[in-house]
Amino acid sequence: MLRVLFVGDVYGKPGRRVLASHLPTIRSQFHFVIVNGENAAGGFGLNRESFNIITRAGADCITLGNHAWHHKEVFDLLPDPRLIRPLNLPLGTPGNGFRRFDVIGDTGRSERLTVVNALGRVFMEPSGNPFTALDELLTRPDLGAVFLDFHAEATSEKAAMGQFLAGRAAAVIGTHTHVATADTRILPGGTAFQTDAGFTGPMDSVIGADPSGPVQRFTTELPHRFGVKEGAAELNGVIVHIQDGRAVQIERYHYEEEGL
Repeated sequence: MLRVLFVGDVYGKPGRRVLASHLPTIRSQFHFVIVNGENAAGGFGLNRESFNIITRAGADCITLGNHAWHHKEVFDLLPDPRLIRPLNLPLGTPGNGFRRFDVIGDTGRSERLTVVNALGRVFMEPSGNPFTALDELLTRPDLGAVFLDFHAEATSEKAAMGQFLAGRAAAVIGTHTHVATADTRILPGGTAFQTDAGFTGPMDSVIGADPSGPVQRFTTELPHRFGVKEGAAELNGVIVHIQDGRAVQIERYHYEEEGL
């Protein structure tokens, strides 16, 4: 059996801090750790400093999302086998939309785990069809257990992806909206599902941003700069137990900093 921890979108310095302090204390409980680093650098994208902090904390791989290209440094990072950009991007896009990993599980033998990152299209910038991209990917041999980070806005699109991959993927976990959902379950055929894992970032915020910016924007309907909220942060994610390529258990994981 594989115990996999998936950590939701790391947001800015507070998210990096809580990940760096807390993940090492629980890392030994898991065979593999996936972290979404989509918002790790100042709330937008991933840079080298953020990549190094996340991997040093214990992440085995990092997934991205719609802000993948925000920092030029990411192009130098993409050859690293631990970094996964969205699958459904145009042919020739640098990097890889999935990676195969051989993980030592409970039995002491190596088990294949394929981590995939894909973008939704509803209320998002244009990208290729994630359903057909996943369908094509699943025709490949030797994928083992497939774990999808589906970075999408619409809950309906995420739910549809879960049903589309039910029995074909070990896990379909949503990211991007930063709010953990209460629909954690195992779909028919052994697919762990949660519409959104939640995020890893400042608690007293508007999905990571200092509330002053979003509030001003909503009340005045004028553009306002969004800054990262300082203060205590939370870490959200899910734990998936995988046996023989299928999920047998999924549970939400939540941790809050104290004293900040």
